This record gives sequence, C-alpha cells and structure tokens, in this order.
Amino acid sequence: MTARPYVTVSCAISLDGYLDTASPPRLALSNADDFDRVDELRSHHDAILVGARTVRLDNPRLLVRSGERQERRAAAGRAPSPVKATVTATGELDPSAAFFTQGDTPKLVYCPRGDADRIRARLGDRATVVPLGEEVRMADLLTDLGERGLHRLLVEGGGRTLTQFLCDDLVDELQVAVAPLFVGDRRAPRFVGEGAFPWNGERRAVLAETRAVGDVVLLRYALSERFEGAGS
Repeated sequence: MTARPYVTVSCAISLDGYLDTASPPRLALSNADDFDRVDELRSHHDAILVGARTVRLDNPRLLVRSGERQERRAAAGRAPSPVKATVTATGELDPSAAFFTQGDTPKLVYCPRGDADRIRARLGDRATVVPLGEEVRMADLLTDLGERGLHRLLVEGGGRTLTQFLCDDLVDELQVAVAPLFVGDRRAPRFVGEGAFPWNGERRAVLAETRAVGDVVLLRYALSERFEGAGS
C-alpha cells in the first residue's frame, strides 16, 4: 500500500485570523524574510497545492524563486520547483493563469468525475486533469499523489482548502506566520471556516516551535505522529 504524502499546511494570517482583505490589492502579510522562509519550505516539498479560488484571485506562480535552491533540487535529481496541484468543483480556471503558464513543472487539476471532460476541454495541454469520484475528497487526492511518487505535499491555501485538510485530520505539520496587523472586515477570507476540527478543548495541538521572522511570528505545530522535528 502506498504511503500518503507528508502534509505541511503553510499560511500567513493577521492578528485577527484573516488571510487577506476583502478586495484587491492583495494584502502582503509576510515580510521579505518570511517570503524567503516559505521559498525554502517549498524547496523541500514534492508538490504544492492551492484551491482554485486562490488560483483565480491571487494568480500565484508557486515556484521556488531562489536560483541556489533550484540548483540544489536539480543536483538531487529533482525538478527546479515542485509539482503544482489545485482542486476545483466548477472548473472555473483560466488556462493563461500563472499557475499553468509559469514553470516547467507538471500541473495537476483534481475535480469531480463528472466534470473532467469539460475541464480537459477548457485547459487543453496546460495540465493533467484527475477525476476523483462524485466529489473531491482530500484523502483520495493524497492517495493519487502518493501513487505518483510524490512524498511531501505543501498546502498553501486558501481557507476552504485548509479547512478541508484540517477537518479531515490529514495534516502532519502546521506552519502559521502571524503578521502584526488587523484586517477587521468580516467579508475578508479567514484562515479557516466552520468545521469539526480534531484539535479542540479535549485535544490540543502540540506547539513545536515559535520563531520571530522579522516582524512576524512563526508558529509551528505538530499535528500527527509523523511530524518531523527539524525546522525549515
């Protein structure tokens, strides 16, 4: 049986728990040092996942930026950047988005089985469309990644995707960078939505590390017995 990939969730939030403001431009919660920390984190993973809404609104490239880190990956026989993955229920994805056009790494789009043909027609050769049942379950997505030989997954957002992984108890490690500012707008996207989270008053998450990164604070939690203690 193929082992599921090690899952790290990584995000930056405001002091009141928001991922962004309610309208453009995108709010930069991290500082330069923290962006570099995330780049290092990416370089240690085999795949990066974001939800389709993040692809639409943030237009992320999801690439390792540092040339030195790209060379380190190449020396180990790996692509310069991890495989990119997204999950969609509607297929509302722009083939010209940076997710699809930037970088030579493979792109995977997970979707419900009934929507696969329509999404393939929309994206063409920009990505491999992977149907997963009547609806996409994150456990099935991890199984597929494992069968592709990908051992480490970095989940970077958005809030709906983070909520699904956390509520399904599929996360081994949580890294949250807390920025010294407030958003104060309930219309803005939150870190997580409503859900039955495994960590509550009876089961507290294990805080493994705190670290100041410039003016943000990194909180690192061990959420499973597979947690790898060394920092990134």
